[in-house]
Amino acid sequence: MVLYSWKFWAIFLLLVFLILTLGYPIVSILSLSFRNGFDIFWNTVLTDSYYLDVLMFTTWQATASTLLTLLIGLPSAYVFAHYSFPGKRTLRGLTTVPFVMPPLVIALGFVALLGDKGLINSLLQTTFRLNTPPLMLINTIYAILIAHVMYEFTIVVRIVSTAWANLDPDIENAARILGANRWNAFRKITLPLLLPSIIAASSLIFAFTFTSFGVVLILGGAQYATLEVSIYTLAAHLFQLPAAGVLALIQMAITIVFMTVYARYQQRTSTSFNLVPNQAVTMTPQGKIDKLLCLANYLIVLIVLSPLIALIVRALLSNGDITVSGFTHIFSNQGDSFFFVSPLQAITNSLLFGACTVILAVPMGIISGFLLGNSTHWGKAFLDSALMLPLGISAVTMGFGFLIAFNNGIWNLSGSWTIIVMAHAVIAYPFVLRSILPVLRSMPPSLREAAQVLGASKRRIFIRIDLPILWRSIVVGLVFAFAVSLGEFGATLLLHRPEHTTMPVAIFRYLSQPGESNLLQALSMSCVLMFVSAAGFITIERLRFRNLGGF
Repeated sequence: MVLYSWKFWAIFLLLVFLILTLGYPIVSILSLSFRNGFDIFWNTVLTDSYYLDVLMFTTWQATASTLLTLLIGLPSAYVFAHYSFPGKRTLRGLTTVPFVMPPLVIALGFVALLGDKGLINSLLQTTFRLNTPPLMLINTIYAILIAHVMYEFTIVVRIVSTAWANLDPDIENAARILGANRWNAFRKITLPLLLPSIIAASSLIFAFTFTSFGVVLILGGAQYATLEVSIYTLAAHLFQLPAAGVLALIQMAITIVFMTVYARYQQRTSTSFNLVPNQAVTMTPQGKIDKLLCLANYLIVLIVLSPLIALIVRALLSNGDITVSGFTHIFSNQGDSFFFVSPLQAITNSLLFGACTVILAVPMGIISGFLLGNSTHWGKAFLDSALMLPLGISAVTMGFGFLIAFNNGIWNLSGSWTIIVMAHAVIAYPFVLRSILPVLRSMPPSLREAAQVLGASKRRIFIRIDLPILWRSIVVGLVFAFAVSLGEFGATLLLHRPEHTTMPVAIFRYLSQPGESNLLQALSMSCVLMFVSAAGFITIERLRFRNLGGF
């Protein structure tokens, strides 16, 4: 009875959390969207060629971004899965840093690298004595696609390389012994086994790029409007909230389909494993081809990280001179009438919100993981996709949902720090879920069954068997949740008050002000945010259990 009560209250807390932070805001958006009936839906969206073009462009750029990311990410996933080379864990951890950076920081790094006055254009102009920048990428579709590849690259590396590394090499070796050449063995044996993980990664990348906001808005310009940009414009500038809600509904319907595909195929990639040393799967590069592949992988990761590297270089330069004034101003306890808080206070706010997010998101992610991991119900795939819904709803849409839902009566939380933490937690908890769920599903059932036969209670099984195996993945999810909270921008921009300014919001405010000193502080604070995230993900690689995890 005590155990039943523990499970009951755990699921009850999860339901309360999901209703307050996910269900209630979504229902509020839907209620506002259809307050004037279906007339808005038909006349404003489905019969308007502009919004149909926006939908087509959004789908096209997401599809192109997904294919390009796979093209670049799959070779890197192969190298990470099959070779042991110097700095592998550090390199793999660094690939995740762009993914948790605010899109504003990625766009800023892209401008610092490939902008009209970026490092590459400046170098080319100086070398070849050109009067105009040779690379004009900003405000083009190429900038959007390249930035998306850099942003989503780690999804392919983590999901596909994890599946690839855990494939039994004896299966392909048996095919080679029976006469199949390397290509046929890969095409008929390895590729079908990898296909679920590739489809899962593709679905996740499509969902993220389909709801991309900051990258499209900053690098694409006004001429490249996506659904997300249109939602923001209708709600924030034109104040047409019902029409914005209709577009948000269409966006959610499409992304939940891809989240369902992702959830279903991730289940297929989860198989029981034998606890063998990692050295049994990976090998040290021997021949020239192996060494060239590893060298090419270093180069690919360097290219992916190049915008962030350019951002660091640019933060140390002012009018051609090396300076650390931007960092000095950040860590000085200066007042700022524009922000109402000092830059140091903005950093403190981000750290506090991150800690509170971890306290809320990690337990919810663990409960969700056990609910899905132990479920055998036919609707498990739908439940999985429903729990992943926050990843399919943009931060801007989520922020507007919170503003509408918690803006009156006893639920009036507008302007409080609580609403920011709630938004961060619902955005972050799927990362905790995806960190522990593959390990849960891969645990051999015989471990628990043997403990039950020997008389162990379910609570004792959790403490003595589940927790020792899961603790690493829980720490991985914790770091993910903290990093996601640190980098969250869209919802925080809508929900915060000046005294609750966070690092991403401060970066945005600095960029909106003229002057070299403001630009330097924006770049310097971006570097601080990057360094904290990089430290966390390098730590993750040393804690990850057998390289398992959804991210």
